[in-house]
Formats: sequence, C-alpha cells, structure tokens
Amino acid sequence: MSLSDDGGYGGDGHRGSEAGQTRTRLPGNEGDLYGAGRRPRTGMSSRNLVTIVGVIVLLLAAIAFANRDGSGNNESPGDSAKDTAAGPARPTSPTGTKPVSGKSSGIATGFAKTEQGAQSAAANYVVALSSDGMYNADRRHAIIQTVYAPSVAESRKNSLDKAYSDATALGRAGLKPDGTAPKGMTFISRANPVGTRVDSFKGDTAKVSVWYSALFGLAGPQSQNPVAESWYTNTFDLTWVKGDWKVTSSAQKEGPAPVGRDQAAATADDMTKAVQGYGGFTYAR
Repeated sequence: MSLSDDGGYGGDGHRGSEAGQTRTRLPGNEGDLYGAGRRPRTGMSSRNLVTIVGVIVLLLAAIAFANRDGSGNNESPGDSAKDTAAGPARPTSPTGTKPVSGKSSGIATGFAKTEQGAQSAAANYVVALSSDGMYNADRRHAIIQTVYAPSVAESRKNSLDKAYSDATALGRAGLKPDGTAPKGMTFISRANPVGTRVDSFKGDTAKVSVWYSALFGLAGPQSQNPVAESWYTNTFDLTWVKGDWKVTSSAQKEGPAPVGRDQAAATADDMTKAVQGYGGFTYAR
C-alpha cells in the first residue's frame, strides 16, 4: 500500500472508489510475518488479515479524499479508450539530458519546460508525496510547498494535515498519533516509478501519468501490518510557475499490477535493512 498525495497514500499516499485492496502473499513464521516458507503465526487468521488490509485501505481513502481538487471531477485518470488514444509509449531509457541539479526540501527542482521535464517532475513528485515524510508535519509542509502550485498549496496543506493527523486511522494502520512507528518497528512508505507518459502538453500546462509500485507497512518481528507491495498510476495536472513545473491537481487509479512471482518474502530485519540501506533516486526522463 502506498500513501500518496492522491494516493491516497500514499502521500498525492496513500482510498475510495479509486482504490482497493491488493493481494499479498505473507509467508510468515513464528513471531515474524516476513519469514520465508513457513506458515503464518498462530492467531493470524485469514479474517484478521482481511481486517488489517481493510484498515489500511480506509486510511488511504481518507488521504485520497483530502487531496481531491474540489472540481467535482473525481473520475480515474484515463479509461482504456483514452489510454489507447494517448499514442505509442516512449521507451523509458536514457535520453542524454542531464538530471536537474537543483533541490528544495530534498526534492529535485528546476525541471526543463519540455515534455521530458514535465515527466521528470511528475516522477519525482510522486516519490515525495508517497514518502514517509508526509507523516511528519514539518516535512509534509515542506513537500507541499515544493510540489504544489502556490494557488493550491494552502488548500492542500489544510486537507492533507487533517488526513495525516487522524489519530484513529493512523492507529489502525499501526502508527502512533504523531505518525511514527512504535518502538522496535520501522515504518516504510516508498514509491518506485516504473514509467511516465505525457497525456497532453500545451506550453505552460501538462498532464502526465506516472506508473509506479509502492511499498507500505511496518517492518518488525511483531508487525500486524507487514510491508506490502501495490501498484498505481497517478495522473498530475502540472503548470509552469516561476521557472518550474508545479502540481495543480492529481488523480490516482490502481494498477496495472503484474502477476506476483512465487518468491519468499524477506524477514522483517532484512526489509528494514534494505529500506534504510538503499537510497532513492532523482528521476529524470
């Protein structure tokens, strides 16, 4: 699961009708839901697992609702006909253009006023809006000010503050009221863009879709919300403001999700070390 700006997690993050429940194989062992090839812990019934996933979905739905643009248009970004009409996909491969050098609050900035620049901006913004930083008030405010256009930043701040400070929803997701993980647990919320697509580009405005996988959950020996993978597509409306691309609105839909491989899940310790030891990227088209 991911909390995104629109994600409803995750961060744009994290859901209502635009999001649902993903299936996750959880081969646990005694005291460790991440253990490989063993049966889940005694007491962790399929009904309990469904309840846990349902709780996370409710949290993500609240965040997705908070991030709507207020226009009344809550349709998912692109049905099959629209996706086909968008034109052939462009290879996600190096273009020879150097990545941006600027950063604000740890987020890449200073993107080119081109289709490539808009795609790079969207990819980096979905990462920021799906990060665990959205669960910390100071970091969340810095992300909002960096990612959103000034015309919508304040309204996004108010709605996202409300969503991310819902102590009841956070508690059901296994987090403390301040959005941090309980002692002995590591909270993981990370988006991994797979590709981007320009849906439209007209001078100072662009609509860009980002397809990505997301990791969301708590890593720890006694975690009741183990880290799970899910797939989403976020579509951003971008506008050119003071020399950079900024988000004015966004929408999210599930998938496309690939078939999961029959692969043993990592232990809680290995998952924690992986997320802490492998840093993220600055994404450039």
